[in-house]
Amino acid sequence: MSHKKLITYTDGGARGNPGPAALGVVIKDEKETIEAYGRYLGRQTNNIAEYSAVLSALERCKDLGAEEVEMRMDSELVVKQMNGEYKVKNPGLAQIFLKIHNVKTGFKKVTFHHVRREKNTEADAEVNKAIDAHLAR
Repeated sequence: MSHKKLITYTDGGARGNPGPAALGVVIKDEKETIEAYGRYLGRQTNNIAEYSAVLSALERCKDLGAEEVEMRMDSELVVKQMNGEYKVKNPGLAQIFLKIHNVKTGFKKVTFHHVRREKNTEADAEVNKAIDAHLAR
């Protein structure tokens, strides 16, 4: 089933910085959650995890046939970098930034919005589930 516009909530986190890290993604249409998942990333920084979540969400939205994506996240830094307000100086982040930019060109429109942390609890829960599952092994 193809969705013209999708709304994503993304989050990334590391326990310790760097430390065990994961991304969390929740994808919704106008009415309901279509998908929610987390993925363990190994030992990474918070920022790498945040960026990885954005890239993963965009790639998944492309697979779902979206034409427009509204991305919501609680990382003000990532939002400002994605919107071109801040430069990306870290080489590791710059690589993911470029990948995001390339995936973004496949959509009619992609927007990035900052939301308060309490509006992003579902994506945060996916991050924690992925890290907990890995650490429990």
